[in-house]
Amino acid sequence: MNRPTTAALSALSLLSLVALTACGGDSGSGPDADKPAATASQEQREQQEKQATPEERLKQLAITQTDAPGDRKVTEPDDEFVFAKSAKEVTADKPACAPPALAMNQLPLGEPQADLTRVVDSGGANIGAFTYVTLTAYESGGAQSAMSGLSKAVDACGGGFTAKSGENTSAYDSATVENPVATAGDQSLGFRSTLTFRGVTHTVHTQAVRSDDVLAVYFSVDGSAIANARPSDAKLPTAVVEAQNGKLG
Repeated sequence: MNRPTTAALSALSLLSLVALTACGGDSGSGPDADKPAATASQEQREQQEKQATPEERLKQLAITQTDAPGDRKVTEPDDEFVFAKSAKEVTADKPACAPPALAMNQLPLGEPQADLTRVVDSGGANIGAFTYVTLTAYESGGAQSAMSGLSKAVDACGGGFTAKSGENTSAYDSATVENPVATAGDQSLGFRSTLTFRGVTHTVHTQAVRSDDVLAVYFSVDGSAIANARPSDAKLPTAVVEAQNGKLG
């Protein structure tokens, strides 16, 4: 995966994340005997998910190279380029705007049980654009609460905000709700944000999808354009979002 230069990364602390992953039932006379094999297999998968730890469950649900559309590659993020290692390290000049700051920096919202992130490149010639897919598992009701908090925050932060973590700073000029690129799950929320670097405006896009007690957050950014002072509008790739949403059920 091509990565920005060290100089670009140091200047781009606001986007340090731009671095750049069946047995059927018995055949007896019980109540399940007449169920189709596909139904029995589905029930088995659901049972296995219930028995798995939150971390194991997210690994089962996360997009993989096999799922990736086209010639895109799926990798795990590099810790060297993260904006912050935990949500507790992030503060916002407008406290109400913390949720979108976390969402755009691959950090879990609310009270998570587990989370993981995968990085999907753009494939083809645009090697500097990436989509980050962050999955977070919650106890019952936690994902719905996190989704509600994010929605309220985006509505309240249209005029922009600044997030900080240690020496890293991310300044966003605006945050605006937009239609999700691919609706799925129980709730979907899309929003775009703008930022200015070296006098050039860039637009990044985020979408959150809640499926029961799992929240998927998609974030796209063109790191190459930002590093080279070219205007960019990193739209979320529908195929990637649909591939991950399909695994959430």
